[in-house]
Amino acid sequence: MAMKKSKPGQVKLGLIQTACSAAPAANLKKTLGLVEKAARQGAQIICTQELFRSQYFCQSEDHAHFKLAETIPGPSTEAFQKLAKKHRVVIVASLFEKRAAGLYHNTAVVIDADGSLLGRYRKMHIPDDPLFYEKFYFTPGDLGFKAWQTRYGKIGVLVCWDQWYPEAARLTALQGAQILFYPTAIGWHPSEKARYGERQHQSWELIQRSHAVANGCYVASVNRVGHEVIAGVGGAGLEFWGQSFVAGTSGEILAKGSVDQEEILIVPVDLANVETTRTHWPFLRDRRIDAYAPLTQRYVD
Repeated sequence: MAMKKSKPGQVKLGLIQTACSAAPAANLKKTLGLVEKAARQGAQIICTQELFRSQYFCQSEDHAHFKLAETIPGPSTEAFQKLAKKHRVVIVASLFEKRAAGLYHNTAVVIDADGSLLGRYRKMHIPDDPLFYEKFYFTPGDLGFKAWQTRYGKIGVLVCWDQWYPEAARLTALQGAQILFYPTAIGWHPSEKARYGERQHQSWELIQRSHAVANGCYVASVNRVGHEVIAGVGGAGLEFWGQSFVAGTSGEILAKGSVDQEEILIVPVDLANVETTRTHWPFLRDRRIDAYAPLTQRYVD
């Protein structure tokens, strides 16, 4: 297949927003198919949602769910590498990584357009909330914050709970990232939706748009859809709110997915806007790095 052509700096992003079943093999097959479809529609950098191979199993603490994990490199990584090479696309894929017996991570792999595995990012911030019991499953990341030069631009990857932390976005942007990708699995507790739902979603969207503003870069957040009640857990489950989106370098919403539909978002961006924005809003220039030492403390008394 001929290499994709576009004007210098112009790149098409592909965001894969789906619902997940209890069958990992079926979820993988569906996601691979949608990634290929996105590539055929012109996407050059394609990102999956968080932990797309399964339902969001962190609704409970169950040792049986560790069987969902896989090594990296492994079967899923290899399948995405073949697709990346075939279609000359960059792929960001979120996986449940088995590093060793008793050592697991929530990991995103970055695959370049030649099919090579550029690297991986292990989720740094691990939540522990009702129905989001991630500390039971995931060891906090130990690779730090990273940016990778891909064929189509320099990108950084953070995962879900990381999206609430401006430090994570900043440290990734300081390595030259032009686009921050956030594979995500976030939704409502059905009993809380009427009272808090709108506020919760607005906060989630607002914090990520603020990362785009503060760092003069694009932000792409990819969430799942669907109401998931895990077998053996019961209860009301989680209602994922979808609404995957891409924010521009001034925080403006360029595209947004629906609340409840599976879809592929194809979003063109112009990476030249990163330099223009950072020049006109020189936040990086005016940072007082001499005054930020207390940021490394848990709390300043």
